[in-house]
Amino acid sequence: MDLFYVAAGLVLLVFAGDALVKGAVALALRLGIPALIVGLTVVAFGTSAPELIVSVNAALNGQAGIALGNVVGSNIANILLILGLPVLIATIHTSLLDIRRGYIVMLATAVLLIVLSFLGPFTWWHGLILLAGLALTLWDNIRIARAHRADLAAQDLPEGADPGMAVWKITALILAGLVGLGFGADLLVDGAVNIARNFGISETVIGLTLVAVGTSLPELVTSVMAAFRKQADVAMGNVIGSNTFNILAILGITSVIAPMEVPAQLLSFDLWVMLGVSLMLVPFVFFKLDIGKLAGIGLVGGYVAYAVALVA
Repeated sequence: MDLFYVAAGLVLLVFAGDALVKGAVALALRLGIPALIVGLTVVAFGTSAPELIVSVNAALNGQAGIALGNVVGSNIANILLILGLPVLIATIHTSLLDIRRGYIVMLATAVLLIVLSFLGPFTWWHGLILLAGLALTLWDNIRIARAHRADLAAQDLPEGADPGMAVWKITALILAGLVGLGFGADLLVDGAVNIARNFGISETVIGLTLVAVGTSLPELVTSVMAAFRKQADVAMGNVIGSNTFNILAILGITSVIAPMEVPAQLLSFDLWVMLGVSLMLVPFVFFKLDIGKLAGIGLVGGYVAYAVALVA
């Protein structure tokens, strides 16, 4: 039954998150907000809503292991799985990508997370520091995007964005998304906690694995489908952006809402794994090495080894 709760929660999170994004984008466009700004802000927040609601829900229930493990585990899974699986299908040609700046920001946020984690429990002031970093990053992204493209094109928006959507439909989508996210997060967290207790596994490990991979499934599906269309390169940008956003936005907002003790396991092991797998991308980002099948096997194998180490 607990696995059913987890599965039902994940399905609700996926569909509710999609509804929220569609409604929020349509609302922003009706209010006259440029497409570029919508793409870099509203869409970014909306697509990360499942992870955010799950982490906030867990933190409010005193389950810091799930809240923090969700963020750290998602960042590890993003690099090893969401980057590793697509390159088993199609090669990522990093020479065609301009990602150095974003990658440096991702590394900086990972280091910032480690520093803040060793400064004691996450509280509102940790959250404000992270949110300040988020504001700076969003401002910089918008500034650069505007400098490189004068017209704020519709390509910054998700497929199916409708600026002429009726107000009642916008309202229905946003409400359905918010309610669905709340119920989905409750089901996922409750099911995950019960599984941890039944199998004698810590909530932190469940957060790092089951919850983290579960909330990252939409990004995984998107990246794999892009690879089948010979567009695997988008996975690299998705991973860098998602890892940065997870720390600055999801952990930032969660910390402001509810204080969290940092589990000892994260301090001694998982935070360093997150930093280590992030540094593994240096040759591909700075020396423009292609990421092919061999690298993909290594990345996916690395995640399997990491998961085994957690539950062993």
